[in-house]
Amino acid sequence: MLQLLACRGDLVLLRDSVEWEGRSLLKALIREVALKGEQVHVLGCEVSEEAFREGLDSDTNLRLVYHDVFRDPQGWAGNGGPLGALRACLRGADPGPCTLAVDSLSWLLLHAPCSALCQALKALGRGSARPGQVRVLGLLHEDVHGPGPLGALGSLAQVDVTVGGGSGYATARVLHPKPRHRPIEQNHWFSILPDFSLHFLREPPVEAQLHRRPPSPTKDVMADLTFNVHLSKKEREARDTLALPFQFSSEKQQSLLRPAPASSTSQIFYEPDAEDYLDQEDPDNDLDI
Repeated sequence: MLQLLACRGDLVLLRDSVEWEGRSLLKALIREVALKGEQVHVLGCEVSEEAFREGLDSDTNLRLVYHDVFRDPQGWAGNGGPLGALRACLRGADPGPCTLAVDSLSWLLLHAPCSALCQALKALGRGSARPGQVRVLGLLHEDVHGPGPLGALGSLAQVDVTVGGGSGYATARVLHPKPRHRPIEQNHWFSILPDFSLHFLREPPVEAQLHRRPPSPTKDVMADLTFNVHLSKKEREARDTLALPFQFSSEKQQSLLRPAPASSTSQIFYEPDAEDYLDQEDPDNDLDI
């Protein structure tokens, strides 16, 4: 999976969800980039700088240039709002390859139109000032957005990573979209250690293998029944001749619709028990005073 860090001038999209967070993978990739001696800029929107740097080693933190939008969400510092802060991240950066980590694109989508964000990302990755030198790692919470923004950012990305996991391991489904061709899909199983280093598994965990096994053939549920669920021809004919209880003949319908004679009036008599107490002011016992 670390081969995606070899891409230049590309947007690497990291999709996570409420079931499995992707910020840990983002920090692990940042650590790998920093260990190679490459400069890393971070646009922090959702967590504070202290919270983002927590857990990273000192060498990695020294190589990070943090742009804090978390404490200035409206852009009062003069960057022109969230997208202005995104465009200003690489101003004054050292020449050469550079990685910009955005935490997160979902936060930017809540404060700027999707089309404007896509234009800004495209200008960062393929702009004339640093053509082919900038790699963008963008964290995206895919369960917060509709299909429109997800599709737009997915079409803009050169590498699309969906983060998932199980008990004790994480999974990454990596898509490499190819124009006019079927995208290349790869699956990786790994774990993130406390120092945010990546430990890859050579083969899927047992739990993942169980989920990937083909389903066993379904058993015939009627094989062991002690009664027959199908009717023969004679049984079907006998059933059709029976009158259902809710079907009334014409004679019965006429008898029900015929008015009752005047002498057959009915009355209801109530005889109280010995322990009954009748209140003349409240005969129905419905007052609560």
